[in-house]
Amino acid sequence: MPRTITPIKILLLALLAFLAIPGCRDSPSEDTYRIAVIPKGTTHVFWKSVHAGALTARNDLAESGVKVEIRWKGPLREDDRSEQVGVVETFIGQRVDGIILAPLDRRALVAPVQMARQAGIPTVIFDSTLDDPEIVSYVATDNFRGGQLAGHHLAKQLQEKGRIIVLRYQIGSASTEDREAGFFSALEHYPEIEILSSNQYAGATRDTAFTASQNLVNRFAGRIDGVFTPNESSTNGMLLALRDLGLAGKVPFVGFDGGEQNLSALASGDIEALVVQDPFSMGYQSVQTLVAHLRGESVPEVIDTGVIVITRKDLDDPEIQRRLNPPLEITESR
Repeated sequence: MPRTITPIKILLLALLAFLAIPGCRDSPSEDTYRIAVIPKGTTHVFWKSVHAGALTARNDLAESGVKVEIRWKGPLREDDRSEQVGVVETFIGQRVDGIILAPLDRRALVAPVQMARQAGIPTVIFDSTLDDPEIVSYVATDNFRGGQLAGHHLAKQLQEKGRIIVLRYQIGSASTEDREAGFFSALEHYPEIEILSSNQYAGATRDTAFTASQNLVNRFAGRIDGVFTPNESSTNGMLLALRDLGLAGKVPFVGFDGGEQNLSALASGDIEALVVQDPFSMGYQSVQTLVAHLRGESVPEVIDTGVIVITRKDLDDPEIQRRLNPPLEITESR
């Protein structure tokens, strides 16, 4: 159903037309680049790590004489597309110099990004892709590869045979859809692994994921040999369900992303492995890339921030610790 054109939207469109006139947009205030960073949400440690990376990039740029102001705002829920669209539109109205966006939906966020471009505001996309070829750069994990790594690891734990369940995240989230596709691609190499369920969705929160996980695990009780979930909240919810039903640590479980609960479960053996991204680097490189573009420099179209599988034995590795424990305290001081 088309979105209703409200009086506010009409005023915004008029503002965009005004901003598109040469000379009507302000130049960076006092030589400071005003950059909006818009995550999918603000609750999970993943997004806090992105924020820490963005602020660290700001500080490093300041040391080299480049002033950057980070304006951080995201929707309260990671399924609220309309709120995220509204956040983008608000920043367009504030005439920021650039936008860094993790789109909740690869299609729903195309129009606001195009509106930003018409107003002379370039956009870097991070974490999750957007169906718009004219963005400045895409800074993200190779999500398909991350899913493949998860699939191969789980298959090896099962000695290449058995029955598994997959709890997807939500429709329209490009990053998790790519992870799921990569996971299924990997399992094509293991004909003796049967996927019992691959059409259930966790939803945006740990609580919705917990409910979906309970239903799924109860449905296939006694038949599950392995489990895969594609993001932090779906992994949290599935972990709670497996514990509730006495299956944690008994069924190999491969999840995605860190966070205190997931890492504690990895250390205890309730989770077999986690596919770990580098959200700090994602935030850091997104800011550096957008500032370089604003300064007239050429930037890569795609920047891969890396992805690895970790198990309990990897937790003391210094590089793993760097990924898992970014300096979140910087987000408190701003």
